[in-house]
Amino acid sequence: MDNKKPAYELVFEVQGVQFAAQAWGNPKHLPVMALHGWLDNSASFFALAPLLKDVFIVAVDLAGHGRTGHRKTSLPYNIWEDVPEIFTIADQLGWEKFSLLGHSRGAIISTLAAGTFPERIAHVALIEGMLPDFKSSDDTPAQLASSIEGMKAQLSKKLTLYPNLATAITARERGMFPLSHDAAKAITERGIKRVENKYQWSTDQRLMVPSAVKFLPDQMKAFINRIKCPISLVLGKQGIPELFPDFVDTVKKYPQINLSILSGGHHLHMEREVEEVAAIFNPFFASEIK
Repeated sequence: MDNKKPAYELVFEVQGVQFAAQAWGNPKHLPVMALHGWLDNSASFFALAPLLKDVFIVAVDLAGHGRTGHRKTSLPYNIWEDVPEIFTIADQLGWEKFSLLGHSRGAIISTLAAGTFPERIAHVALIEGMLPDFKSSDDTPAQLASSIEGMKAQLSKKLTLYPNLATAITARERGMFPLSHDAAKAITERGIKRVENKYQWSTDQRLMVPSAVKFLPDQMKAFINRIKCPISLVLGKQGIPELFPDFVDTVKKYPQINLSILSGGHHLHMEREVEEVAAIFNPFFASEIK
């Protein structure tokens, strides 16, 4: 059975923040939590989710994204802050053990989550991401300074207002990672709000602030080596391998990772390559759970 029926909405309450999510499939099937990338939202999976068979996908709008609320001003958006939130959502769903499907920043969060509580994760399916940007310990003071200055700059910055939805969609098409019209439309419609008869992104602008600290290479190595379940990583030739030429060599140091490189860019799971991505993940999710 596939997930051809339209997605339906779910809502969760986590530490005073209302989290929105979209669900596809039969709740009796394999539970999969889908985590989107930076400045995207759960619509990131609008094309892929309907092609995945015999799974129940819950795609969450992560904190500060899409239709999910913003964290309190005292709570930052360091990438590890998402980990307890997704496990709280899993608890509310009654999932003792579940699989993860992550894109970009969501893929990094998936790696952290699976390394933190390996006994709770059945599969880790990653798209265009796995490891965060590393820094050496010597860079830590400068990184903290960058975060403090970045927060000051973002809080004083005025957000862009678009005269209509079409203009916002076009802007998203031409973003840092270009998208097709359909993909940009899906992300925009879920990630925008009306303000004074105009349109503005609902994203918390604090997500643009650099992290206060960065993981060290040995720390991320420890997370990956602690993961007990199968890991499948899909990259687009014109995505991360092009942006970070050393990334593939780093991945190959971990023999437990099943690496596939397809034609396509950073959002290949939303574009014409989506069927190829599904063809990799369908047998992967069907594999035996340890």
